[in-house]
Amino acid sequence: MSTFRNFFLLALAAAQTLAADSYLFAYFKDNGQTGVFYALSKDGLQWHNVHNGDAMVKPEKPGELMRDPHITRGPDGEYHMVWTWDWKKTSMGHAHSKDLVRWSEHQEIPMFAGTPGVKNIWAPELYWDKAQKHWLIIWSSTIEGRFPETVGQISNGNNHRIYSMTTADFKTFSEPKIFFDPGFPVIDGTIVQVGSKYRLVFKDERDKPVKKFIQYATGPSLEGPWTEISEPFTEAWAEGPSVLKIDGTYFVYYDHYRKPQQYRSIATKNWKDWQDTTNLMILPAGARHGAFLKITNDDAKAIGK
Repeated sequence: MSTFRNFFLLALAAAQTLAADSYLFAYFKDNGQTGVFYALSKDGLQWHNVHNGDAMVKPEKPGELMRDPHITRGPDGEYHMVWTWDWKKTSMGHAHSKDLVRWSEHQEIPMFAGTPGVKNIWAPELYWDKAQKHWLIIWSSTIEGRFPETVGQISNGNNHRIYSMTTADFKTFSEPKIFFDPGFPVIDGTIVQVGSKYRLVFKDERDKPVKKFIQYATGPSLEGPWTEISEPFTEAWAEGPSVLKIDGTYFVYYDHYRKPQQYRSIATKNWKDWQDTTNLMILPAGARHGAFLKITNDDAKAIGK
């Protein structure tokens, strides 16, 4: 057994014994038509459903789906959630909550107003930029006619790149712009701070030949610029990564969406050596692309009632 695995298992046992923190997994099922589901954990591996396994947050508007939810906590302690509103619409969903139970009215936020050829808005995520005092929102889109040099790398016509915009109040927004273009189609960007640097974890969408794995780029700030693209650290047909740091170990959870469809996880302390932790993990059946985050114990108690 490797030194890393020995250390990891000892750390896991200690975390399970202390159980000082609470963690939330917010996810969708099927096509997202039923809403957002919650699971709770004390160690990042053993997850159990709450609310009798029913959706915790349900769609409110006609035609609304709730796919790819991403939840983060703002500087005032309030939680914000964004999600994919529909497969082929050019808007995203947003709501906010003080306790993760009672949410504001769902806001449909149009993107790319007046831009022709926008096919979709997928997997939005948001981050509070303390230095700039605004929210950074990132997502994946295909815009017809852009990046013609990489159309031959994909078979479905979805020549995605990752875009971004900012807002201070979710009422007015900056113009969307390219956030990450590594020279090939990418989706599902998620950001985590590692020491003084940041990692942008993403999915390589190329399938000619098949890539479809997860890797990361490194940047000096929340908004990059992103360089030093890593080697892939998952198998093919992986998407929807989410990163959770627990006691110095970074867990990357992801959705393996080809048969056998299952959520998987991989762990690292240095972003070089990786340990597959899937066989140590228990997750709700049918869970799809979602977000993993640390929450307060009080909020975990409120959710579990």
